[in-house]
Amino acid sequence: MYHPLSSVSPYAKVAKNVVIEPFVNIEKNVVIGEGTWIGSNVTIMEGSRIGKNCRIFPGAVIGAIPQDLKFEGEETTVEIGDHTTIREFVTVNRGTKANLKTVVGKHVLLMAYVHVAHDCIIEDNVILANAVNLGGHVEIGEYAILGGMSAVHQFVKIGRHVIISGGSLVSKDIPPYTKAARSPISYAGVNSIGLRRRGFGSDKIREIQDIYREIFVKDKIVSKAVSWVEANMSPSAERDEILLFIKNSTRGVMKAYSGTVKSE
Repeated sequence: MYHPLSSVSPYAKVAKNVVIEPFVNIEKNVVIGEGTWIGSNVTIMEGSRIGKNCRIFPGAVIGAIPQDLKFEGEETTVEIGDHTTIREFVTVNRGTKANLKTVVGKHVLLMAYVHVAHDCIIEDNVILANAVNLGGHVEIGEYAILGGMSAVHQFVKIGRHVIISGGSLVSKDIPPYTKAARSPISYAGVNSIGLRRRGFGSDKIREIQDIYREIFVKDKIVSKAVSWVEANMSPSAERDEILLFIKNSTRGVMKAYSGTVKSE
């Protein structure tokens, strides 16, 4: 179902029922799964791997080489999961030798003008609103939502079920289950609405709120608050996920709302 005004390399592997609109350019070493629709003026470059039932809107560019001066032409990929929607003029760059791939998961929505840089990992069911820009090596957990015009510094990690206010400058890691807003980026509570939509019960949400009250509200040094939670609050999957995320943070986590979280 190729439009005659599209250009598809004979060395691309495209499923038979993929719809390709006019003025699309698909290079060699590309794989596209069945049921995918590719709108006009889309460019899909070498190294792209696109799943089933995706929708790619006009003007998007998938698989361009990284905007990284250290890139030396190594063979890398972009992987797009099934049922993902990529809106107008989105750009998703290939990986570098650091990770060899950039990954966008399943059921992801990348709204218009989003940029996903090299070596990013976006898990399933993430939403990036219009004009979100990700630096290289950013990692975003499942069900996270980033508001429009937000910019994320390279190597930042964003946890699962996070929601970030539009227009944010995200230079610190954002722990799971939280809301982040203001400038500089700060804790704005637990994403309770999002968690309820994902099936979390009231008791579990209260547990998460109690954990973050110790970490972000009680004016404690973060490392000491983490130790207190570990010693005094009952283990659970959510507690352990939060503690591990903070312990493994290399950029440091966002500040408390008051900006008074102490540093060591």
